[in-house]
Amino acid sequence: MRFRRLLGLYAFAYASLHFAAWLWLDLRWDWSSVTTEIVRRPFITVGFLAWLLLVPLAATSTRGWMRRLGRRWQPLHRLIYPIAALAVLHFWWVVKSDIREPALYAAILATLLGWRLWRKFRPAADPRRPQGAP
Repeated sequence: MRFRRLLGLYAFAYASLHFAAWLWLDLRWDWSSVTTEIVRRPFITVGFLAWLLLVPLAATSTRGWMRRLGRRWQPLHRLIYPIAALAVLHFWWVVKSDIREPALYAAILATLLGWRLWRKFRPAADPRRPQGAP
């Protein structure tokens, strides 16, 4: 759990720095053009949506928030799956010519999500059958 929390907070920090770099280097902190760029360019829209969805996850990643939210904490944090897909889509759309790297990330994400789905829906082991039996 600690490793996943750290990884999630790292992802939020990276996304925030990425967003800040875009604001600084591309827009020169021109706040009036932020909305225009987000609406006009689909890859920016998708990236901004992914960042926006990460904000509540980062804010509620502490044990205190886990207690306060109770059962609602886990469904909220399951948003990470569509967020990851949005991040891969954002990266795929940004890259203009060589799509090998975003394709690699898409394959890794598909493998990880497929593995989680398989573990969730696999048939339960029969408790009457010995472990080594076929």
